Amino acid sequence: MPTDLVPALDRDGFYLLRGAFSGADCDRLLADWAAACESGGAGVMRSAAGAVYGARNVLDLWPAAARVCHQPMLREALRAAVGPGFGLVRVLYFDKPPGESWALPWHKDLAIAVRDNRLPSSHFGCPTTKYGVPHVEAPEWLLERMLTARLHLDAVTDENGPLRVLPGSHRGGKDQTTAGNEVRVVGDRGDVLLMRPLLSHCSGHSHDGTTRHRRTLHLEFSGVRELPDGYEWHTFVT
Repeated sequence: MPTDLVPALDRDGFYLLRGAFSGADCDRLLADWAAACESGGAGVMRSAAGAVYGARNVLDLWPAAARVCHQPMLREALRAAVGPGFGLVRVLYFDKPPGESWALPWHKDLAIAVRDNRLPSSHFGCPTTKYGVPHVEAPEWLLERMLTARLHLDAVTDENGPLRVLPGSHRGGKDQTTAGNEVRVVGDRGDVLLMRPLLSHCSGHSHDGTTRHRRTLHLEFSGVRELPDGYEWHTFVT
């Protein structure tokens, strides 16, 4: 495990784990994901032309996605960043297909997926339902014990709408930050971007005329298994 990983996460809120997966690993994951999408299922988002540009509830549609966290380099990084009892709590998928790109404004990732979001609570709020799954806004203390791993299934360049982050913005809690020393996170296929949910981030459109996809498997992990007020994770895979 890189010795600078935990200090960088504490200081900047993100770290690029280079070469965690091989090109063959990425090919295999993309083939398995394509097969899972063919079976249909709630949560897969398609453009008018039929291209899959995003998906929620990935673990329900494709349970084998959980095996990604068994990769040794990633697993050691997760143990160091969130503790040995970590669990995988949500998986999303994003793409920016050529000719059908999209963008996201500056934001922080505050929502978590739970079994039931109707319970009274002094910790959780803003209940919503996303593609049939209950979500709530998590408290800062829980988000600080979480980590997101974004596996780049394609090389990420300035051409295909890379994620942009504001280093250190996670230390401001939930307060939104939209200005600072912005960093564009570019990297090779198989790299994994580790980031704290409270890090301010956004992304722009891909360049006109690009032939590049930007396929990303977005995995969220928590070092806290037991939630207060009777709440339970929708999924907690160890």
